[in-house]
Amino acid sequence: MPELVEGNPALIVVDIMGTGRPEDDDGGIPSMGGDEERVDRVIPMIEAAKANGFPVVYIIEVHRPDHVDFGRELDGSETIHCVEGHPGTQIHTRLPYKHGVDYLIPKRRYSAFFGTDLEILLKGLKANTLILCGGLTDVCVHYTFADAHQHDYYARVVTDCVGGSSFEAHDASLNAMKYLQRDAHCTASEVIDAFNTRGRKDA
Repeated sequence: MPELVEGNPALIVVDIMGTGRPEDDDGGIPSMGGDEERVDRVIPMIEAAKANGFPVVYIIEVHRPDHVDFGRELDGSETIHCVEGHPGTQIHTRLPYKHGVDYLIPKRRYSAFFGTDLEILLKGLKANTLILCGGLTDVCVHYTFADAHQHDYYARVVTDCVGGSSFEAHDASLNAMKYLQRDAHCTASEVIDAFNTRGRKDA
């Protein structure tokens, strides 16, 4: 049975953004709620990765103020969101992001692989297993997971550290990811245990 981590892991923090203050929510993205509780669970996972020398890659969705880069993104349920300069368009202020230490990948589309240098970064990091947390489960996490799978990474989704546009969409997307990789599902406590019991494999 495959391990949770095969080779070298990278923790991918997808679109955990904002300040946590309701007045700073741009309101453009539907959510099943529970965002701040998930932040509480993500923080120890990030700290465990850093303590054991594993890279943390933060992903943020950012759109230009003139909306020229939204494309077909507004054809569905979402309205204008993640615009440059908005208080919510930043790495969540409670997360232990360190400029120059952690990696930051801005994206204009749902998948963190689409039109970004994520693949170049991951190759440089010699990453084999990508551990995804954040949101939305059924949108940016799902599409990033699918692209990771198609790039032949071992892909894992931390089920208690992701949130969807609805409970139904969240559950359906988790099932779809498990369809792609049967060992996809894990929990924050399992990830922390894995980080604490292994070292990098650079050979």
